[in-house]
Amino acid sequence: MHWGIDLGGTKIEGVVLTNPDADSVIARHRMDTEGDGGYDHVLSRICEVVDELKRLSGINPIQIGIGTPGTINPSNGLLKNSNTLCLNGHPIDQDLERLLGIPVAIANDANCFALAEFHLGAALDYPNVKNMFGVIMGTGVGGGIIIGGKIVGGLHGMGGEWGHMFLDPSGGQCYCGRVGCVETIISGTALQNYYFEKTGEKKLLKDILEDKFDPVAQEVRHRLIHFFGLALGQIITFLDPDLVVLGGGLSHLDFLYTEGRDEVAKNIFNPVLHTPIVRPRLGASAGVFGAALLEKVD
Repeated sequence: MHWGIDLGGTKIEGVVLTNPDADSVIARHRMDTEGDGGYDHVLSRICEVVDELKRLSGINPIQIGIGTPGTINPSNGLLKNSNTLCLNGHPIDQDLERLLGIPVAIANDANCFALAEFHLGAALDYPNVKNMFGVIMGTGVGGGIIIGGKIVGGLHGMGGEWGHMFLDPSGGQCYCGRVGCVETIISGTALQNYYFEKTGEKKLLKDILEDKFDPVAQEVRHRLIHFFGLALGQIITFLDPDLVVLGGGLSHLDFLYTEGRDEVAKNIFNPVLHTPIVRPRLGASAGVFGAALLEKVD
């Protein structure tokens, strides 16, 4: 059995798989995170999800994987960089192990996305793929590196965090304290803010990109394509992965796989771009499926 929890800022979702297979779900449950209630309250909500999964499946877990924004700092065992702020600075895996009485594995949600798409999703269409980069482009920008089927977390737990590479100063100040990060330029939030700064009008990115007659909307579209190509081109040059899978809200944009790919090809250290850049297969389920594939490493 494979048990996974996707701990998000607004909802907690849990799943039980009989096999490492996207079609083997025997129990699924979700509830609101209620992060305003504080750290202990969120942990109690996770325990409630686990209890409900036990009831639905009739099975007790022997371990569980949890995916969350942020990551465990390898140097001190405390969670960092989570947008559910009350979780930061706590040994969440250790505290959950105490509450649940079973081993708990924690990983960043982008890493869970990448792990799921490698083992259960898009990479299945490419049987020779050994190394993959999973991209999250939505409210923010994140990523996960898979090598030999395993997550590469890195010494600081920030493997794959291309959202905080420097891209261009026009992105302005990032919440991380630096200027011009990828996330400040090609995230959905950043592109909407760019349009607002130019026009004084607040619009959803979907509506902006659908407007064929607004010159500022076309400028936003060009900005996304140009900087997507520049940023992802650097990743492909550095990692040279066998496959790139796009996830998050922006992964639905058709032009990223055509014009965006052409722009990536201009920014790699090779005459031709052979790397497939593809859509995700698992959609919103990728995070919880990836969590279910996590293994506790002592």
